Amino acid sequence: MDAPDAPVLIDQEGGRVQRLGPPHWPVYPPGALFGALYDLDPALGLAAARLSARLIAADLADLGINADCLPLADVPVAGADAVIGNRAYGTEPAKVAAIARAVTDGLDQGGILPVLKHIPGHGRATADSHFGLPTVDTPEKELERTDFAAFQPLSDLPMAMTAHVVFSALDPAHPATTSATIIERVIRGVIGFQGLLMSDDVSMNALAGSIAERTRAIFSAGCDVVLHCNGRFDEMREVAAETPELSGKALDRARRALASRRAPQPFDRRAARTELDAMMSRAGTGA
Repeated sequence: MDAPDAPVLIDQEGGRVQRLGPPHWPVYPPGALFGALYDLDPALGLAAARLSARLIAADLADLGINADCLPLADVPVAGADAVIGNRAYGTEPAKVAAIARAVTDGLDQGGILPVLKHIPGHGRATADSHFGLPTVDTPEKELERTDFAAFQPLSDLPMAMTAHVVFSALDPAHPATTSATIIERVIRGVIGFQGLLMSDDVSMNALAGSIAERTRAIFSAGCDVVLHCNGRFDEMREVAAETPELSGKALDRARRALASRRAPQPFDRRAARTELDAMMSRAGTGA
């Protein structure tokens, strides 16, 4: 099926965040398993991450979905909430960035646009932003050395999703999603991301105010797109009423993102799945 000339997104990571699953679609490994493989053999870990993403891309292309909210570049720390957990590729920024790049390559080979998340980092959050607002009190220099460093090598990706996380050293009053300071200074500045920037789900309880107020705050802070993901039509109307027509830099970023999408390369899905299963079993993890 041909994908439409607009981003059609899904959360299809593998592991516990997989919107398409059995019995119609196969189970894919969570990100941490690629990290475990990488520790045994970096080349094997990267190859498995790339192949898994290529298989996911084939599933999505069949349905006309052209963008996946993947890869993650979050760097978890001890004591953080499990909302990221085994979705993460590891705890070292360089390793996380390398695996995220391999995942990006696999999606790209299948004609699927990647959405980098959760910029500038959700790994330190001590609360699940679906239910409450996490606050990270880590000093800015440490954030730059760890959390932000995992995103910098991926700054060329076409789209990214923000984190509903307060970084008190940068903006103690607003989560990154609604912080003009973090978007301009960190996401566009320190990290250097210049692609289409979208919010995480506007309906998540980390954000305060009505859906309309949240939507206005997200656009005011500098996001290009607001995501609404729970399917409630009354909330969708509120978001739509507060959403301006895509124009200016936001429109340019959207056009560049869509233009970066490649045609799928030839691919033997059955052979690839057999190869992925063999890779995972070699590490003694299974898929």
